Amino acid sequence: MGTNTVNSGEQVDRQSRILEAALDLLSRHGISGVSMRAVAREAGVALGLVNYYFDDKMSLIRAALHSVDEHDLRLVAPDPSLAPDEQLRKALHRVAGADLLTTRYLSLRLHLWALAQAHEDFALINAAAFDRYLDGLAALVSAAHPALPPEECRDRAADIVVVQNGMWLTALLGIDKAAIERSIARTEQIAFAPPRDN
Repeated sequence: MGTNTVNSGEQVDRQSRILEAALDLLSRHGISGVSMRAVAREAGVALGLVNYYFDDKMSLIRAALHSVDEHDLRLVAPDPSLAPDEQLRKALHRVAGADLLTTRYLSLRLHLWALAQAHEDFALINAAAFDRYLDGLAALVSAAHPALPPEECRDRAADIVVVQNGMWLTALLGIDKAAIERSIARTEQIAFAPPRDN
């Protein structure tokens, strides 16, 4: 293995650790708990390394938001090895994964939503991420229901997101597993309902 590959791998690993540290701090303390110095300490790297990868706190938080966006897109990523209805069903179940129904992740979501309300730049990132997630979910609905018009697929995706967000918020309160399962079942009802009569 050449040195460039090792250096490139180390750079990606360091940058990932820095972003993870920023997300951890955001989840615990909100934006006020994120500083370049605090992120360096949390990531176990030198402050100069954080400054090397990110110009300032805002660019670091932007990058962290984009990493959450990428994660969300993987939740609705198609899986060509499955039939379209199974792809949709799998995506609907993914949002209740054990890694997502944690206090850390749910707290992070709340802080990110608050950031979107407090800062125009973050609001634009959040809105674009939401649209991409909605598009991905609507595409899965469309693949499972090819006869549905695109606007109905998008409406169903939006209705599903409302249930998913409610599930995440109530999971913070320690809601029981049966309630989570009912929420997932509700998203399946929305996704697989027969077409609306026009």
